[in-house]
Amino acid sequence: MTARAWVEKMIVRISVRIVTALAVTLLANLSAQAQQAAPSRLDEIVKRGTLRVGMTGDYKPFTYLDKTTQQFSGFDVDMAEALGKALGVKVEYIATAWPKLMKDFEADQFDIAMGGVSVTLDRQKKGFFSMPIMREGKTPITRCGDVGKYQSIADIDKKGTRVIVNPGGTNERFARANIKDAEITVFADNTVIFDEIAKGNADLMMTDASETRYQQKQHAGVLCAVHPEKPFDFSEKAYWLQRDMAFKAFVDQWLHISMEDGSYKKIYAAWFD
Repeated sequence: MTARAWVEKMIVRISVRIVTALAVTLLANLSAQAQQAAPSRLDEIVKRGTLRVGMTGDYKPFTYLDKTTQQFSGFDVDMAEALGKALGVKVEYIATAWPKLMKDFEADQFDIAMGGVSVTLDRQKKGFFSMPIMREGKTPITRCGDVGKYQSIADIDKKGTRVIVNPGGTNERFARANIKDAEITVFADNTVIFDEIAKGNADLMMTDASETRYQQKQHAGVLCAVHPEKPFDFSEKAYWLQRDMAFKAFVDQWLHISMEDGSYKKIYAAWFD
């Protein structure tokens, strides 16, 4: 190869590298500009003037929908109103159900799911979770006279034991993963499911420790939570957000401030203490 040919070859190589570098830089700039131009979910909520909150309305004390008045109430309803106030927007409640919660979330029916939502990896794949608001775990609730019979999963998973679950959520998933010999009955109405245990139509339900404590108070002397301080597994509750970092950052900061200034504790005490 002559010196001239070698020089020409090097010029071509350098030119290709320069063009490639310019193209990469241009694409990066365009991407950055597009990200800056695209409004975040947080921006959309503020501009819209409403925060759309998905709730099942069947999980006391977190959320309950009065079918007569069509009004939601509960711990997470009060928290949602506090979040709306912090955002400077109104809260719009979107009724959903545990079996279709993920489908409604994927369809963007709401900005955030609240109402006793447990953190799961399947849900994490679809959106973001806020910082945890509560440490949880599944534990039984049964008639007070039967507490000693159901201390462990081995105690529960015996032929003749009647386990009742609500459909489509983590309670049913936990029961089916751990119960092989006991009978599992799916009961559709989660608002009165504990009455089935009280009436003797089922022996127990395994649900979140916070719910067993609450239902124990609602059925004083009839139903008792079984070691809610030592549940069978570990889980956390949080708020499930559509995937947007600005929105998550706001919700996390709001929660942090709420937990530090006592407002979270005040709402918690109204429903759980």
